[in-house]
Amino acid sequence: MKFDVLTLFPEMFASMQASVIGRAIQKRIIEMNLVNIRDFSKDKHKKVDDYPYGGGAGMVMRPDVVYDAYQSLTDKKAKVIYLSPQGELLTQKKVQELSKENHLILLCGHYEGIDQRVIDEIVDEEISIGDYIVTGGELPAMVLMDAISRYVEGVIKEEAVQEESFVEGLLEYPQYTRPEIFLNKKVPDVLLSGHHANIENWRKEKALEITKRKRKEMLKGKENF
Repeated sequence: MKFDVLTLFPEMFASMQASVIGRAIQKRIIEMNLVNIRDFSKDKHKKVDDYPYGGGAGMVMRPDVVYDAYQSLTDKKAKVIYLSPQGELLTQKKVQELSKENHLILLCGHYEGIDQRVIDEIVDEEISIGDYIVTGGELPAMVLMDAISRYVEGVIKEEAVQEESFVEGLLEYPQYTRPEIFLNKKVPDVLLSGHHANIENWRKEKALEITKRKRKEMLKGKENF
C-alpha cells in the first residue's frame, strides 16, 4: 500500500515511523510519500493561502498551489481523499474498503479550507474522522493511514484484525494477562480452562454484553442479538 500525502506540515508525520506502522514502512510493506504543498508556492514568502472572496474569517488555501502539488505526483489513477469535517464519517467498513486499494493520495487542508475548484477537480472522496473540528487534516490523515495499514497483509497478524471491535458488529470482549490475580481480582476461570469452545462462547457473550452496555445503537436491526 502506498500513501501520497499532500500537506503543509510533513514534519507532523514523524510519528508514523514508530511502532507497528513504522516497522511496516521499514519493511516496505507500507510506503509513505510526503509532499509539501508549500514547495509549490510561487510567492517569494512561500505563501499558500489568501483571503476568501465574499469576505469572512480566516484564510483559504489557493487552488493553484494545491493543484501543482497534486500534479507533481506520477500516478494520477490513485484515489484522492480529502480529509474534511464535511466528509463521510469514517467507519471500520470504510477502512476495510479502502484497504483494498493499492495507492491512495491524502489531501490535508488547513485554515478555513481549500478553494472548492481544486476539490472539485481532483478529489474522489471526502472523509471525516468525527463530528468535531481539528486544526488541520494531518491528524485525520494519520488516523486514516493507521487504520487502513492494519488491514494490509504483513502489517499485523490476520487473526488479530478479525477479532477486534466493530469487525463483527460488536465491541471486543475483555482481555486479561498475567498476573493471574491483581488487586484481589482473578482472571475468569474459563480463560484458564484450556477449553477453546467454552472460551469462544464466553468471549461472544461478553462482546454482546459490553456492546449492549456501551454502544446499544450498534445492535439495532440485528435480530440475532
